[in-house]
Amino acid sequence: MEKVLKPMSGYLTLIICLILFVASIYLFINGVDQNITFAVLAILCFLLSCFFLKGLMIIQPNHSRVLNFFGKYVGTVKDNGLFFINPLYSSQKMSLRSENLQGQTLKVNDKMGNPIEIAVVMVWKVGDTYKAAFDVERYSDFVKMQSEAAVRHLAMSFPYDNLEDDHAPITLREGGDKINSILEQELTDRLSKAGIIIQEARISHLAYASEIAGAMLQRQQATAIVAARTKIVEGAVGMVDLALKKLSEENIVELDDERKAAMVSNLMVVLCGEKAAQPILNAGTLYN
Repeated sequence: MEKVLKPMSGYLTLIICLILFVASIYLFINGVDQNITFAVLAILCFLLSCFFLKGLMIIQPNHSRVLNFFGKYVGTVKDNGLFFINPLYSSQKMSLRSENLQGQTLKVNDKMGNPIEIAVVMVWKVGDTYKAAFDVERYSDFVKMQSEAAVRHLAMSFPYDNLEDDHAPITLREGGDKINSILEQELTDRLSKAGIIIQEARISHLAYASEIAGAMLQRQQATAIVAARTKIVEGAVGMVDLALKKLSEENIVELDDERKAAMVSNLMVVLCGEKAAQPILNAGTLYN
């Protein structure tokens, strides 16, 4: 479990190191020819200054140091500045900044078995330095591999669209924020063991694979045409029904069943036709 340390300031230690270093130079230059004790003291001051300098560390903003003492986890320093720690501690630098990961475009099959291309972009950062340092091997590689696995699992869990599954509650193409929320939860579950926090995850690329893209485009176009025609026919039937009711209510003209059928036929042709109707003048009657 992560343990946050508050080490002592390193400025006093830095001053002591400088004093010891200067003293070692002074003793070595002025006392080496007079007394061997001065030489020993000079060497001792120099070694002490080097030893204390090893315990100094500078931590930049949004960075941390994970400390170990002969293989035992001591704690993590997250404050920024100059600090002094036990010189025998070993430290590991770890960034706490948010990082972007642009996943590569993956080719997978959706829930209906159609090959699709999908890619995501995510924002993540280290939340637990102990897990990131000791529970996984190279946490950055772990993030990349697990994010790819999460994207594959997401793609296989939902259909691309509802062309083949009309009752699909969620599709990859129309899921929007709900799909992104499911993706974020999937990534959080997978990366929590490495102490990673997922701040945002979004699908950045989604398309049918090239081998079926043309066929699926034609299918989508056909579906759109059928849907448009259905709306046109529904509207035309309503307009014809309204026209017949108005003619009957206002006694403009009385139509028998045959004339009504002819009128309905003409109106449907005019309203549902793709091209403008060509008017034809009828000089006779329907019966001659």
